[in-house]
Parts: sequence; C-alpha cells; structure tokens
Amino acid sequence: MNYSLDIKRSIEYIEAYIKEKLTPEMVASNAGYSLYHFCRVYQVCMDMPIMEYIRKRRLSLAATELFKGRRIIDIAFDYGFETQSGFAKAFRKEYGFSPLQYAARMAVLKGLVSGEKTTFEFGGIFMNPVIIKKPAFKVVGYGIKTNIADGSYTKDIAAFWNNYDTNGWEYKMYQQLNPPKHGEVGICLPESKDSGSLVYLLGVIVESFDKVTEDMITLEVPEATYAVFSTPPVDVTVGGKNGKANMEDFPKAIKQTWKYIFEEWFKDSGYVYDEGKLDFEYYDERCHFRPDTVMDIYVPIVKR
Repeated sequence: MNYSLDIKRSIEYIEAYIKEKLTPEMVASNAGYSLYHFCRVYQVCMDMPIMEYIRKRRLSLAATELFKGRRIIDIAFDYGFETQSGFAKAFRKEYGFSPLQYAARMAVLKGLVSGEKTTFEFGGIFMNPVIIKKPAFKVVGYGIKTNIADGSYTKDIAAFWNNYDTNGWEYKMYQQLNPPKHGEVGICLPESKDSGSLVYLLGVIVESFDKVTEDMITLEVPEATYAVFSTPPVDVTVGGKNGKANMEDFPKAIKQTWKYIFEEWFKDSGYVYDEGKLDFEYYDERCHFRPDTVMDIYVPIVKR
C-alpha cells in the first residue's frame, strides 16, 4: 500500500473540487479508506487535519484571486464562504491582514513583475505596509552563529538554509512541536548593540516550550508595533528557467524589499525603527512554489 501516492491522489481530488462542498467522508471515500484510518494517515503525512488543509488551500487560492484583481465578494462565494465578512475574518486570521488590505498591496506590487525578466524597481512607488500591534509570542527552531560585520553573514545564512533542508529540521519541528499554524520565522538575535555577532534563528511559533529538545533554540519575542511589508510576487513554480524552479528571483525580491524599507519608506513614513524590539521574516504557504510567491517582513516601529 502506497500511502504517499494515495495522499497525492487525495490532494489532486481536493484540487479538482476545491470550490465544492468537500467533507472528510468524501475525500476518504475517493481514496478507498475508512474515515478514521484516512484521517490518521492524512494527519501524519500532511502535519494537519484534512479540513484544515482544505481551509488553508482555499485561502491560499483566494489570495491568488485577489492578486488577479477579482472582487472580494465573488472570491468569498467561490471558495465556500457564506458571507464576505466570514471570508474576511478567516483571511485575517490566516495572514494577519484583511483581503482588502492584501488586494491593495498586491495592486501596487503587481506592476513590479513583467515577463520572464523580473525587475524590482521600487523608486517612486510607495509600498503601503500594514501597521499592526502584535502580542508577544514564542519561537522554537534551529540557528547558526555568524557575524554581520566581517562579511560572513550572507554566506553563513545561505549555508544554514541548505542544512535546514538536508538535515530535516523543518520536518522535525512540525512533527515534534506541532505548532498551531504553518509558517517559519527567520530572525536575527544580536549578542549586543556594540557587537556584530548574532544568532540567526529559523523556527516556528509555538504556544509553549514543553516539547523543546536540547538541540533547539527558544526565543520569546516581545510585544511590538510592526510595519508589515510583502515582497513583490515572483514565479518560482517548477517548469520555469531550464525546467527547474526559479529560486533566484525570490531572494532578490526579499533583499530589494529590505533595501526599499530602509532607503525609501522610513524617510517619509513618520516612524523610526524600534531598536528595542526585533524584526523578522515570515514564510508561510504563500512562498511554496507558486506563480505569485511572496513573504512578509515585520519591522518594529515607533512614532517619530
């Protein structure tokens, strides 16, 4: 029995009927399993219950529709939400801002990508961030010590990301910690304000540190007010350049967004960087081999 293949077929079934009224019973029956056994297998293989996957997938596809400029109410009804307010509530809970805010930001960012050649010309374009107050939260993950002052930072972080994949750390975090929501936080922890040494931590947001193992790093991020920026959408789907996933333009988009924030946005924003807090990058389902891949940058701010 090939569980991986059966789960793949189940996902294909979900994709085909994503706009219909799907139930766990329907998906289990299509896969040829009893409901109980299918739900157990699905949870083990996908790290989430079947209906949670369907909900997240609908919201992910809805975000793509927002990027295309469709009306919010039409998108809500298409993906099974009975009211626009119900859709907005679910979208905000998943992504941290409303569909209207997301659509407005994507309308600005949409013009930044053209044809096969991806360019990020931020000059003269005002990227409106969402200003939010985020409560304190806990992060657990893996990290690497590096130095931002001696030139080793970029190379060390790139190597760390490679090890993160090859060492299976992502799988271990989700299996062992069972975070309430999918998404990784990338955050730099300076040793002191006067030192270039820091620890780069990549982890997940958890409710407690109860399941932490000795090889993991824990961090409590304090409450802060953030300006939240989304990177310009980039196509990283398989089948792009040379038939492979385009993994070059996404890091460029992240780098250019940081550059825009510090060189352009702060200048006229009325805010200054809150040096007593921590900035971080947030990677969720919207950066998983999509034609409109984006991620969010959280910058702590205070009024000027």
